[in-house]
Amino acid sequence: MLRAVCACAVISAVVVAAAEKPRSAVPANPGDRAIAHVLNRLGFGPAPGDLERVRGIGLAAYIEQQLHPERIADEGMAARLEGLQTIDKSARQLAQEYYVPAQMARIARQKQAAQDSAMTTPPPAAAPQTDAQRGERQMMVDLSHQKILRAAYSERQLEEVLVDFWFNHFNVFAGKGVTRIYLSEYEREAIRPHVLGKFGDLLQAVAESPAMLFYLDNWQSAAPAEAAMTGSQAPGRGRPGARRRGGINQPRTLADMPQAAQNRRPRGLNENYARELMELHTLGVDGGYTQKDVQEVARAFTGWTIANPRQGGSFTFEPRMHDDGEKLVLGRTIKAGGKKDGEQVLDILASHPSTARHIALKLARRFVSDNPPAELVERAAQRFRETDGDIREVVRTIVTSPEFFAAASYRAKIKTPFEFVVSAVRAARVETVSVLPFVQSLRDLGMPLYMCQPPTGYSDKAEAWVNTGALLNRMNFAVALTSGRMRGGRGQAARAADRAQVSSDTIASAVMAGDVSESTSATVAKATTAPQAVALLLGSPEFQKR
Repeated sequence: MLRAVCACAVISAVVVAAAEKPRSAVPANPGDRAIAHVLNRLGFGPAPGDLERVRGIGLAAYIEQQLHPERIADEGMAARLEGLQTIDKSARQLAQEYYVPAQMARIARQKQAAQDSAMTTPPPAAAPQTDAQRGERQMMVDLSHQKILRAAYSERQLEEVLVDFWFNHFNVFAGKGVTRIYLSEYEREAIRPHVLGKFGDLLQAVAESPAMLFYLDNWQSAAPAEAAMTGSQAPGRGRPGARRRGGINQPRTLADMPQAAQNRRPRGLNENYARELMELHTLGVDGGYTQKDVQEVARAFTGWTIANPRQGGSFTFEPRMHDDGEKLVLGRTIKAGGKKDGEQVLDILASHPSTARHIALKLARRFVSDNPPAELVERAAQRFRETDGDIREVVRTIVTSPEFFAAASYRAKIKTPFEFVVSAVRAARVETVSVLPFVQSLRDLGMPLYMCQPPTGYSDKAEAWVNTGALLNRMNFAVALTSGRMRGGRGQAARAADRAQVSSDTIASAVMAGDVSESTSATVAKATTAPQAVALLLGSPEFQKR
């Protein structure tokens, strides 16, 4: 009898657990709209043929495949990236081969210009760029090139969406000092390997990245006692704790400082990283922390610095800069433990309920709508807590939810300029010759790659991107793309226009699932050429949504 009772109890527990497990809302027999919806949210939009391909795989199987990018061969990407010589180099290599020689060439030019101006009445002609300076520029060109190529052509679409999402979440600005020499390494080693892993691992990788340490000034942060002892202060850094939302307090760049001055790091407590770590990276602005917590976290991260940043040095912990005193963070006491102080802070923040909700909200906003349903956010946050911050499981919870597939979520998101440009390239099946025109187009559209100055990153809400001027610029891009006037692309729509191999009808049915308004159809019908028709469709209100 007892055995029977125990068996019943076990069966009941299994039944209850199964009932509590959220059921997938992925439709078993999806229509074209549902498939297009998934392709627009888990990727950068369908290309002609994608709807049929996903229908053949099965929508649930396709989602599961995208959640495990390591299982997708993606063989074509290696060939596309082959000519980009700087994207696999370390920061130290980039500094030695490009940055330092360019700085030396720039100083030499400035000295020569000063001498010439003192000797001649007319101003001297501007000197051409040196090979070193062109090489320095190539770092950013290659980095932008690979980002566009991966988003446009990779089979691992969800991975690329999340690389873009997490880089923006942990934003760093390429225009600040030596940050640019660390960007490739930052995206390649701190962001990309962790986009579907544990949030705590991602947080740790970002915290130790020289790109983040330099961008938010933590590489200079030292115990106040040492500041009093050395008597030095960061030039132009502003008072500790000063809040700035329009940008980061920027010290004089290392490029402008003698090497000896760079080695004498300015001393003093810097709260920039501590504040953004809690407000933006983890807890959220309403996460329950105080200014005292900011100060305590800043103390915990003193000594987290960079060895010779101008030479592309790596992360190092410097005990002489560290505040060894006891800290109290969010009610938790942290005993003096060197580098472990900062690691304990990261553990506290990664496991905090406010972090679970903040990350769940941002992911739901990216995949569902600008104002996602509170019930979905709570379920995603609960899944975050249950799985110790497993990003894959949180994303799975969101993209298989009833709210994700609800009618209200369909085309509820406005594409950012990056999403628009890449989705247009995919829809028109454009093969890029050079991405430079696309990089310039993104600049014109208000979203230059890697150049967002504030730590908030680019907005993921429609209000930031919807205005008359922006929509006109998008239409101009579509016209240039499909007419063959983009110096960086050859579009099948443009090449085969006379033979009508790729037409607006193809885009409408194979990319937009036939969901085109009567107004848009009437506008497209007035086009006098096939490329013009495709441009009007890519510039339509429907195509701006995902």
